[in-house]
Amino acid sequence: MVEATKVFLLPGEISVSKKPQEISTILGSCVSVILFNRRHKFGGMNHYMLPTVPGDGASGGKYGDYAIETLLKMMLSADPIKSNLEAMVFGGGHVVGHLSSGAGVADKNIVKALELLKKHEIKIIKRDLGGNNGRKVFYKSWDNSVEVRKIEKSEYTVEAEKKVNHFRENKIRVLIVDDSKLIRDLIGQALSKAPSIEVVGMAADPYEARELILETDPDVITLDIIMPKMDGIAFLKKLMVFKPIPVIIISTIAQEGSTQRKRAADIGAFDIIDKQVLSLYDNSQKVSSILIPKIEAAAKVTVRKKHIDEIKHI
Repeated sequence: MVEATKVFLLPGEISVSKKPQEISTILGSCVSVILFNRRHKFGGMNHYMLPTVPGDGASGGKYGDYAIETLLKMMLSADPIKSNLEAMVFGGGHVVGHLSSGAGVADKNIVKALELLKKHEIKIIKRDLGGNNGRKVFYKSWDNSVEVRKIEKSEYTVEAEKKVNHFRENKIRVLIVDDSKLIRDLIGQALSKAPSIEVVGMAADPYEARELILETDPDVITLDIIMPKMDGIAFLKKLMVFKPIPVIIISTIAQEGSTQRKRAADIGAFDIIDKQVLSLYDNSQKVSSILIPKIEAAAKVTVRKKHIDEIKHI
């Protein structure tokens, strides 16, 4: 039996050794390239997240061009004859959630691997690329054997994928809840700059909001805390119990470290923004740049329904 060192590769890491290694990793939209030296029977593997080193001077193993070139240099430092090498390539799944590096990245990661291996004239003997699942890869460097296990999608992932596909063709429907008409209008104007977003309603208090939720079925709600009739925290509790919807709190009493901020987060708000940070009255571009990405991210989230006992004392 071969005595092998066990190595688990995190994103951005590379491992090469002439001694036997059992290398494993988990891939979503990321890609791993394996290089094996047929003559001397040793191999190495990388795990990268993004295809190309950016122009800002950053580099490292999380970028495909750097990771592949570095893996090749490490292999050639032990044996400079490139024709002794062969390759395997895995990953590039079209997944969502924590295994995804962003829209379109999976395909670009695949292209980068195939492009560079072709450039260096290294034969690819096995590939398992694309699809809609993540992968667990187990590689034995001394005999070049590899096992790939597909990661089955959870119920949450399936639901998240449905949302991602839905918003490729449909606008994100947003309901704005704030007791100030001026604030409602300013938020609405800021969101109108995004072609992906449609403001479907504005409510001055939770009672108006309740009616508009039934009428417009929003995908995301922005919610103030200090309001007449019912405060935003109490309304957030009701939403999490009876109608879970991604909620972004926008409030003057939601500063970093505040009690209300912690309460909103514990109840289930997707995000909490201090109104002062938004500069609502004097910088509409800043409002748009902060709010639009948060709303686009919130729309893709599946909110877990809470039991009233979980949150009644928060």
